[in-house]
Amino acid sequence: MEYVTAVPHPRTDAAESAEPAASSPNGRRSLAVALLCGAAGAAIALLASRQEWCSGIAAVAGGKLPLTAKGSDVTGVPAALAIVGLAALVAVFAVRKVGRVLVALLLTLSGAGAVAAAVLGAGDSAALDEKAAQAAGDASATIHALSSTAWPWVSAAGGALILIAGILAVVYGAAWPSMGGRYERSGAPRPRRKAVDPDRPEELWKALDRGEDPTGA
Repeated sequence: MEYVTAVPHPRTDAAESAEPAASSPNGRRSLAVALLCGAAGAAIALLASRQEWCSGIAAVAGGKLPLTAKGSDVTGVPAALAIVGLAALVAVFAVRKVGRVLVALLLTLSGAGAVAAAVLGAGDSAALDEKAAQAAGDASATIHALSSTAWPWVSAAGGALILIAGILAVVYGAAWPSMGGRYERSGAPRPRRKAVDPDRPEELWKALDRGEDPTGA
């Protein structure tokens, strides 16, 4: 006769380590904030790159020609790094351990680079000078009365959000889940497949429904 005991079996180290660390409050909060900051920062940086960053006046044939430059005309670095940062944010969940740390560092550098490029582009007149030279037909023509909008700083804010997401990934990334974790095989042996009786058609159909080959060994 078998006896049933109410005493729970002792848990092994492997079972304890298999629990997802993301169930902790810090893991959940940091994951939510990082996703929000990374996605919002990339969207803001991409939006800002399409807006007017600066304007000025060029002297053309004795007259004055107003010119404007978009963020993509001034510098394409913030938008490019926003795309890299967004890809790195997704890739964080596809890798583990050292790979996750490296991707998190890439996310952090993308945010920092986007901030620096946007700040440097706020007072850059090279794009307008080039337009002035084309309009005047003179390579030495430059822009006058240069003025900047707030969009470069909006772009820098987007880069700062990506930077925050990267810092959170570096600090708390080890506690976040992995996309491939649920598909990994555990150390427990797989149950043996029950043999299918070829003389019973209902078992053949059940095996086909399970995706098994009833004719296999």
